[in-house]
Amino acid sequence: MRSASTSVPIASPATHAPAAMPASTRSRPTDPATRAAAARPTPGGATAPDADTSRWDAVLRRDASRDGTFVYAVRTTGVYCRPSCASRPARRENVRFFDAPEAAVAAGFRACRRCRPDAPPLAERHRALVLDACAALERSESGIALDALAAAAGLTPRHFHRVFKATVGVSPKAYFAALRTRRAHAALQATPRVTDAIYDAGFGSSSRFYGEAGHALGMSPSAFRAGGAGQRIRWTVEPCALGTVLVAATERGVCAIEFGDAPQALAERLRARFPQATLVDGNPAFREWVGRVLAFVERPREALDLPLDVRGTAFQRLVWEALRTIPRGRTASYAEVARAIGHPEAARAVAAACASNTVAVAIPCHRVVRGDGSPSGYRWGAARKVELLRREREAGDDGDA
Repeated sequence: MRSASTSVPIASPATHAPAAMPASTRSRPTDPATRAAAARPTPGGATAPDADTSRWDAVLRRDASRDGTFVYAVRTTGVYCRPSCASRPARRENVRFFDAPEAAVAAGFRACRRCRPDAPPLAERHRALVLDACAALERSESGIALDALAAAAGLTPRHFHRVFKATVGVSPKAYFAALRTRRAHAALQATPRVTDAIYDAGFGSSSRFYGEAGHALGMSPSAFRAGGAGQRIRWTVEPCALGTVLVAATERGVCAIEFGDAPQALAERLRARFPQATLVDGNPAFREWVGRVLAFVERPREALDLPLDVRGTAFQRLVWEALRTIPRGRTASYAEVARAIGHPEAARAVAAACASNTVAVAIPCHRVVRGDGSPSGYRWGAARKVELLRREREAGDDGDA
């Protein structure tokens, strides 16, 4: 039995061996005092040769992650740049490094017009543009065309679309669709007529709303507004290896898999979620789904591939899809999931999306852990999370779930 689960990047089929150590680094002083002295800045804000080695490597790689940590200047042009500057690299003997743009200016160099090292980093400028676009979309009732958003940001439509998706994790169109769905959630609860809620949420027609709402709400808009009125939800509570499990499904698919200790508490939670729905016993197809859930919990050897009927925002659905790519027996940190969906600063939002998951094991949020590998919280108890991971490790690596 393996003693711990292995954390792996999501959807990264290839791994790479560490790069060989550059020859220029092999003869560095080993004495700590000597190395510390070599790394001290030299007068005028330039850096000592030992520190320059890694900086030159960053320039050759055009490493954007080093932007803001130093700038380099070229004696022959009189210009200083960011490490990620796309201009043709200068000869090493013509390059000087500075800790900050101010030091380069004081030494007589001017800012590159291409990479603009005297302005905020490109990622920050893009983030500000995207935040402005998000605010404009939130103020809009009917949406804003991609061309108009791009023009306001000063970018081409294609470039803006790429920047927006890299920052937010979804396209501008999907972002506005999620906004409309959120408005629809609120309007269906507050507005007496579904038709009024449709237009209050910003949908231009009822047909478009009904076309999108089923995926976002998990049932028809009228049924959602009425707490599941008119819906038949098949359900059961069964003993399992983790205590007790509730499984429930609409006609579209499984809408709940929840663990607990008391069957009555699980049943009450389902009724609170769908107070107006008709809860009925399962048919043969539903019982087959329940059997697959119980078998997976007992010995998770095969993939648990069930039709699902879950509600969520565009961001939540993006996270849930990423979770389903984590191989069985492996784990990923919240930060790794955030990077995998193209939103590296959204680790906390990823954690919130995991916490809102209502279909345990089918959407395997138990495979997401803290950066140090500790299990962190779990909607159905941290002890169940640890036990699920243990069972998956014991089941072996002969398949993914």
